[in-house]
Amino acid sequence: MSVHLLLSAGRGPQECAWALAQLLHRLERDATRRGLQTHRAHTVPGDRPGTYRSVLVRIEGDGAEAFAASWTGTLCWQAPSPYRATTGRKNWYVIAQPCQVDIPRTRFTDADVDIVACRTGGPGGQHRNKASTAVRATHRPTGIVVVVDTERQFSLNRSIAMRLLRQRIEHGDQAAERAVTTARWRIHDELVRGNPTRIERPEPPNQDLAPQKRTRQRRRQSTRPRPPREESFIRRPEDR
Repeated sequence: MSVHLLLSAGRGPQECAWALAQLLHRLERDATRRGLQTHRAHTVPGDRPGTYRSVLVRIEGDGAEAFAASWTGTLCWQAPSPYRATTGRKNWYVIAQPCQVDIPRTRFTDADVDIVACRTGGPGGQHRNKASTAVRATHRPTGIVVVVDTERQFSLNRSIAMRLLRQRIEHGDQAAERAVTTARWRIHDELVRGNPTRIERPEPPNQDLAPQKRTRQRRRQSTRPRPPREESFIRRPEDR
């Protein structure tokens, strides 16, 4: 089972492209913990190094659909801007939506075509009106039907009908691919800022480092030589 998830910064500022990169790393780590595999099928880099305007991720493994659903919608990365210290904004939004990428091509075989001889009216002479030289060809998987009566011979009309069926099926596959590409590009404009479905933040620094530093400081202080103690002068009775 595999799912494609498209992450896009939309038309947001450069911080949104930075937030997308941070969310992508978090998504990949989360997928690894769940035993899933991820692959960056397509990336569009941002203006800054290490940032992305959009990334198409393929997620594979058991539970890929449920995992992708947990990362679907408006994602928010809460952190100060790494580029503008004066801005007070800390919420940077990214859109994530599953999308279709691979369109299966329609296989065309002669066995999937039903050929029926028929008669058609119109000019063409007495022979054309009496003999069933026209062809009605139906492609069963797609339901496409063509009728050809341009020639006075059945075999010629049959060849023309098969060629027309092939062309219409190829045009249908191309139209489906264009529709999928258009739908994928529309995701970039569907980003809605606010009301996120998921909020992520940078991981807090390791709290164990502070005690270690304090321990080291104590050890350094204990190894320093202590100054000699000043002995107080006490007069003995015989010295009086």
